[in-house]
Amino acid sequence: MRVTEHTNFNTVRDSINRSKARMEELQMQSSTLKKINTPSDDPVSAAKVLEMRTEKVNNDQFQANAKMAQMVLQNTDHALSELCDIVVRAKEIALGQSSKASSNESTRLGVAEEVTQLFQQAVATANRRIGEKYIFAGFKTDRPPVDPEGRYTGDSGQQMVEIAKDVFISSNLPGIDAFNTSPKSSTDGQGLYSATGRAPASTGGLGMTLDQPGQENVNVFDEIQNLRISLLTGDLDGVRSTLDRFDQIHGKLIAARAKVGSRLQGVEGTSQAIERHNLTNAQLSSALEDADMSQVVSDLAKEETVYKSALASSQKLIQPTLLDFLK
Repeated sequence: MRVTEHTNFNTVRDSINRSKARMEELQMQSSTLKKINTPSDDPVSAAKVLEMRTEKVNNDQFQANAKMAQMVLQNTDHALSELCDIVVRAKEIALGQSSKASSNESTRLGVAEEVTQLFQQAVATANRRIGEKYIFAGFKTDRPPVDPEGRYTGDSGQQMVEIAKDVFISSNLPGIDAFNTSPKSSTDGQGLYSATGRAPASTGGLGMTLDQPGQENVNVFDEIQNLRISLLTGDLDGVRSTLDRFDQIHGKLIAARAKVGSRLQGVEGTSQAIERHNLTNAQLSSALEDADMSQVVSDLAKEETVYKSALASSQKLIQPTLLDFLK
C-alpha cells in the first residue's frame, strides 16, 4: 500500500492533537484539583456527586430549621422555668399567710402587692417572644397570647418543622397546654380561653368544656389572682385552698418542661446525625471527584515527554518539500 505525504501529515497531526488534548486534561485537573470537571469525564461518578451535592443543600436547610426550632424550644424552656419560680414563690406566700398565727391584716395587704407583681411577671413571661413572634401563641404569633387580665387569646396550634427528610417536630408549646392543668380544646366566640374552660361573662357563656370528666382545670393566672383576692379579703380558707392547686400547676409546668426537653434532645440528635451524614457524603464525594495530585503530576510529565517525542518524530516522518531545497 502506498503511503502518501497527506497520510503522513494526518498521522502526525492526529498524534500531536491527542497528546495536546491529554495534556490539556491533565493541566485542568492540576489547576482545579478535580478529576471530574465535566459530566463527560465520568458520567456515573458525576451523577453520584451531583446527587450528594443536592442532598447537602437539603441537609443545610434541615439544619437551619433545626437551629430555629432549637432556639424556640430553649426560650420556651426558660420561660417555663421562670413560671415555675413564680408559682413556687406564690405557694410560699400562701403557706406563710394561711393561718392567723402567722399573718395579720397588714401583712396580708403587704404580700398582696407582691402577688400582684408575681401576676404581672407571669403575664410578661407568658408573652415572651422571639423577634416579632410570640412563642406561646400557637398559630397566632402576631399578638400577645395572654391579655392583661390573664386570659389566653392564642390557639392550640402546633408549628411543625421538618428537621430531616420526612421527620417533623413541633417547635412550640401552645400556652393553653402550658398554663392549664387540664386544658380545653376549644375557645369561645371571641377566641378567649378562660380558667374554667367557659367563656367570659361578656360572651354569654358560649364556651365549650371538653376536658375529661372529673379533672378540674387549674389556670396559673387565675390561681395567682385568687390568692391575691383571698389575701385582700382576709379569706384564709381561700388562701389555704390555693396550696394544692399551686402544686398541680407546678407539676404541670414540670411536665411541660420535660416535653420541651425531649423535643430539644430529639432536635440535637437529628442535627448530629445530619452532620455525620454530611461528613460521610463529603468523604465519598472527595474520593469520587478529587484528583490524585501525585498521579496527575506524574502523568503530566509523561505526556510532555510524549508530546516532545511526537514533535521530534514528525520531522523525520514528513518528507522534505521543494521549499526546503530552495533555502
